[in-house]
Amino acid sequence: MCKRQRRKSQISNTHIEWHLVGHLQKNKAKTAVQLFDLIHSLDSIELAQEINKHAERAGKIQRVLIQVKLSEEETNHGVAKEGLITVMKAVTGMKNLKLEGLMTMPPFFDNPDMARPFFRELRELRDNAEKSGYVLPELSMGMTNDFEIAIQEGATMVRIGTGIFAHSS
Repeated sequence: MCKRQRRKSQISNTHIEWHLVGHLQKNKAKTAVQLFDLIHSLDSIELAQEINKHAERAGKIQRVLIQVKLSEEETNHGVAKEGLITVMKAVTGMKNLKLEGLMTMPPFFDNPDMARPFFRELRELRDNAEKSGYVLPELSMGMTNDFEIAIQEGATMVRIGTGIFAHSS
């Protein structure tokens, strides 16, 4: 066996989990269900219904996080905090979805500590939902510039792609 074949064999025995962290349009739900183990960006009941439909057809229980919009930024997506419980009830009632937690994207700040109130608010929303009987072990929050603050505030998943893949000039 050549070296390349051995490497391939070793990789094939490794479990890799794929996560979708960007905005998901309803017309891409079928592809997302086919490709991803966990979708971080569920942001509406309509999208949940679409994902559920495709997960049922695929014979899959699709793991999801609800994206919560905590800032006023136009470019951010997510469920308004006032509508979160309504969306959570709908999602937990869908047989091919498994709600595992919440996700948020605060505005970008040069000072990472300025993101802290957004992370704290998401954790508090999760904690309050858990008092109502929801089980939400995951908090997806924090990126390369502010992940340490996110972890301090309870993040279980951080997104550090820029820190890994950024190129120096």
